[in-house]
Amino acid sequence: ALAGEGVTRFVELGPDGVLSGMARESAGDDALLVPLLRKDRDEETAALTALARLHVAGTRVDWAAYLAGTGARAETVDLPTYAFQRQRYWPSGALTRAGDVRFAGLGAAEHPLLGAAVELAGTEGSDGVVLTGRLSLQSQPWLADHVVQGSVLVPGTALLELAIRAADEVGCDTVEELTLSAPLVLPDHGGTRIQVRIGMPDADGRCALGIHARGEDDVQAPWTVHATGILAPAAPAAPAAPVNEVRSDFDASVWPPEDARAVDVTDCYERLADAGFAYGPAFRGLRAAWRRGDELFAEVALDEATDGSAFGLHPALFDAALHAFALDDDGRGGVPFSWAGVSLHASGASTLRVRLIRDADGTMALELADPAGAPVASVESLVVRPLAAGQLSAATHDSLYQVHWVPARGTRAAEASSEPVTVSGVAELEALVQGEVPTTVLATVSGTADGVVGSVHDAAVWVLELVRSWLADERCAQSRLVFVTRGAVTGDDLTGSGVWGLVRSAVSEHPGRFGLLDVEPGVVLSAELLGAVLAVGEAEAEVAVRGGEVLVPRLARVVSGAGAAGADGAGWGVAEGTVLVTGGTGGLGRVVARHLV
Repeated sequence: ALAGEGVTRFVELGPDGVLSGMARESAGDDALLVPLLRKDRDEETAALTALARLHVAGTRVDWAAYLAGTGARAETVDLPTYAFQRQRYWPSGALTRAGDVRFAGLGAAEHPLLGAAVELAGTEGSDGVVLTGRLSLQSQPWLADHVVQGSVLVPGTALLELAIRAADEVGCDTVEELTLSAPLVLPDHGGTRIQVRIGMPDADGRCALGIHARGEDDVQAPWTVHATGILAPAAPAAPAAPVNEVRSDFDASVWPPEDARAVDVTDCYERLADAGFAYGPAFRGLRAAWRRGDELFAEVALDEATDGSAFGLHPALFDAALHAFALDDDGRGGVPFSWAGVSLHASGASTLRVRLIRDADGTMALELADPAGAPVASVESLVVRPLAAGQLSAATHDSLYQVHWVPARGTRAAEASSEPVTVSGVAELEALVQGEVPTTVLATVSGTADGVVGSVHDAAVWVLELVRSWLADERCAQSRLVFVTRGAVTGDDLTGSGVWGLVRSAVSEHPGRFGLLDVEPGVVLSAELLGAVLAVGEAEAEVAVRGGEVLVPRLARVVSGAGAAGADGAGWGVAEGTVLVTGGTGGLGRVVARHLV
């Protein structure tokens, strides 16, 4: 079956199946040796396998001669494409996708808590860098393990981690100072947007820093400043100091420290829970502690389910390094308030050896190293402060809104389309519409002498008749009927307040057909002011005039602690602290009840 070139000789193996040295030398080093006879295999199979191996190696095999007389035909069949052909079909080049922040003109922040980075363009002194991100219990579930006073509080070490990442972005090595101005509480659902703003460096290379946050579902709420600080470049190292060496007498390679006595930490987190710090598994990192004089040593480690490789220093691990202080005061010392002189020397640590020193005034200093004794981070100064009762609940955005009357913008008397006509009843209105209907018709609302209940009822019936008559006549379709009250929005005129409630329903059902105007009692509108009011009324369904100024209503969030009566700080005036909320189990009722609590 072998034809042509390729086979020069057959070599017989020895009885032990090993090729003799003489035979190997005769065959040559580059020869392919295949067995024609194999133990435990029939001759036909062994010979066919040998031919196949020679064929694969490039030897021509006359398969037609081999198959002669068997009834089989020697045909060429296309084999499947080689599975590892390495032919790439993806387009080459730096293309961007919709899910890529570059698609929006941003740069990747390359940090688990941050999504994008953008360098601000502007005139000299106004540009800088902004890092943006989103925090939520769904995206960062480990944050749910940091519960303080019943609220999920973003730990101060997380804000410090953001500051360290910001320093790296602008080429600074040290967080010179970072002061936490407001607690950052995460909602149970949804997320919180964060911005880390870095200013331009001054003459010494220092950059101002601000960390801001706002709920992602409340685009009208102001950004809250949660931390401010200063980033600084590294100080020039002494000529003899190796790079990244931290000059300290803390020898973390000797562990536990010499002459230090062990401290029992078995009930540490139970004591912290009693103080309001309900830490979950991700933050229960304190493993052991020792004391030597005024020094406190601790060993902390990340939970196995928490990966810290992508962080400079995982906030849960850093926070656990502070838990050893709770051994002295059962956690009643508080939470981090001000950091100073923070430097990160190595990233991605999962286990730390920590030395903590507290001064007489309560200021702390920390040094952190890895299990080999190499420095990881250092803190020159840390000040903690206790949280006041209810401080975290006050930091949570409330869900109640109230009406604020704000000045109308960009209105002039000349913008009024026509002079208004005043009517006082249905008969006058019917007579008016017999001719050309004015663009605006005013209906003045006044009370009766039948008492509050009778006056409100009579006015509501009268207004309802006017509304029905106005809607029934097609000639009024391009005009507006405006009801004028005095003191209705302030509650001075309950009759007018009832009318406002009724007409609001008509406005919602027939936009542009009705309007409401409230004027201070005893004030007569000038022609110019009335013209401005009517001009505003073309775009606003509700208008008020106070002190000669045209006002329009806008919803604003109720400030926590200001009371439900408004921003003036007036309280509810509830006797003995009891409030009856009608429909208190409904959606709005629950919101009101929670606000009161």
